[in-house]
Amino acid sequence: MKKTIRDIDWSDKTAVVRCDFNVPLVNGKISDDTRIVAALPTINYLRDNGAKVVILSHLGRPKGEPNDDFSLHPVAEMLSEKLGSHVKFIKSDVVVDDKVSEAVKNLAPSEVALIENVRYRSEETKNDPTFARELASLGDVFVQEAFGTAHRAHASTTGIVDYIPAVSGFLIEKELKFLGAAIEKPERPLAAIMGGAKVKDKIPVIINLLDKIDYLVIGGGMVYTFLKAEGYSIGKSIFDEEGYELIGKIKTEAAAKGVKLMLPVDVVAAKEFSNESEHGVYSVSEIPDDMMGMDIGPKSEQLYCSELEKCKTVVWNGPMGVFEMPTFASGTRAIAECLASIDATTIIGGGDSAAAVTSFGLADKMTHISTGGGASLEFLEGKDLPGIACLNEK
Repeated sequence: MKKTIRDIDWSDKTAVVRCDFNVPLVNGKISDDTRIVAALPTINYLRDNGAKVVILSHLGRPKGEPNDDFSLHPVAEMLSEKLGSHVKFIKSDVVVDDKVSEAVKNLAPSEVALIENVRYRSEETKNDPTFARELASLGDVFVQEAFGTAHRAHASTTGIVDYIPAVSGFLIEKELKFLGAAIEKPERPLAAIMGGAKVKDKIPVIINLLDKIDYLVIGGGMVYTFLKAEGYSIGKSIFDEEGYELIGKIKTEAAAKGVKLMLPVDVVAAKEFSNESEHGVYSVSEIPDDMMGMDIGPKSEQLYCSELEKCKTVVWNGPMGVFEMPTFASGTRAIAECLASIDATTIIGGGDSAAAVTSFGLADKMTHISTGGGASLEFLEGKDLPGIACLNEK
């Protein structure tokens, strides 16, 4: 079991906290504060216990050089608002320099500072030890709170632990609790809903989950690769040739392990990839040659929900269709509303699924929404996440 911030006496200490504040910006304004809000319990705990708090994060892809479009300054402003006290933004184009170090040293107990985007330095993604040492020099204990980047071995997520003790924050603890319990000790029946476009991206996850789940529900663009493997014509629908070769293995293993594999019985298909396109509902055996699947159909919604209502644990990763277009959002909304209504542990695996339930106003009805799409997938795949494996053991 990994040490957490509860295991440290924070008096006279500076916490270097790696958060995931890679938030969406529209015209320089933060359009979704979910990741900032998720880090508040850890930051407030550290403040309440007298620690000086120095926050690290990345934002976007500045390609290893300073770029004001990717500055964390808007994050500092919003974080100040959320905490109800001023957060010092210590800007430097090289992230850490003498001025930054001096400003950190002069922080008062319980004061919070945010330094500039760690990806302003190319050494960050290379996990360069010199840069990791510079980051570590800012404090006494490293706090990992960025689940969204825990699957990456970067200077600010793993390299830093070579120089100072490392513990988890509350968000990491929560992610491991829910994702771990869902896989290792779930209340049954357990369903995994897998959506998204590419079958091959989800194959390792699906194969790992087949030993653990009772239902495998398929949605999104990968539906059409499965349907083609069933012998159906899929028109102009997205097709994953690499994934196609592996579907036989999934079907064979699911049958051998008693896992119920669920595919849609109808789909919403459109002439063009557009919200305004001509579209209709078709049986999976009657998808027109000149149309593409964009969503599961109403009969499939009912079929999926009738089975999910029997479940006590559900893990969902990937939407049912192109939910960003209102015309093709019905399937994803139906699944979200179903999960919001059932008496079960419902875990949303980050990424588009998290965006969907949030956009439908149902986020507070889910048991847990992961803050890391890629990290949650790799965790469900059974991989060790470098940013968590490196933390100190109790």
